Amino acid sequence: MNQRLIAEIGRTQRLEILNSLKRTRGMSVNELVERMKMSYMGIKQHCLTLQRDGYLDTWRRPQKMGRPEMVYRLTRRSHDLFQADSNQFTLELLKSAQEIYGANVPEKLLYNVFEKKTAALKTRVKGETVAERAKWLARVRDGEGYMAQFTTGEGGGSQILECHSPIMNLLEQYPIIGRLEQDMFEVLLGTRVRREMIRNSGLYECAFYFAL
Repeated sequence: MNQRLIAEIGRTQRLEILNSLKRTRGMSVNELVERMKMSYMGIKQHCLTLQRDGYLDTWRRPQKMGRPEMVYRLTRRSHDLFQADSNQFTLELLKSAQEIYGANVPEKLLYNVFEKKTAALKTRVKGETVAERAKWLARVRDGEGYMAQFTTGEGGGSQILECHSPIMNLLEQYPIIGRLEQDMFEVLLGTRVRREMIRNSGLYECAFYFAL
């Protein structure tokens, strides 16, 4: 985490607001009040401060009836507050490898990294069923900073939903990482996986869908 930004935010309640919003597509003040058990004005003031400092913005969420509801959501600046496993130096290394050894070298290096990571995780994977392995994998990914959770939908479909990527700078520069992640999930779960990513302002959601 960026310690300068943490110091700028300065209060535990504001960090809790950011963490709550990170796992959603946005929340109203009333929803934050219900989750955090604080006063409406207290939450509102924290949100206004975070918005002023560039960590939050607002949008109008349509309602079934009545006027749209104002909802707070994270901005891209908030990404630096959460765990990061890569940095600018990593990108510079891959770029240098490309310049010295050829255009395909960064992708080959990333493929090798994911191949080794998959092999290491496969020796640790737990669970006889897809669901058991998915729960295990979600816990592993959550511990790695991906803010992951396993959920089961209607009709037997399930997903591992991730609300953060510690390697976002790599993912933006090298989209092949998305396919490498999907391949890794398929090996570890032992089933076909479909990966879908949403990126909008500070929102990041990556869902891995599979059948049980």
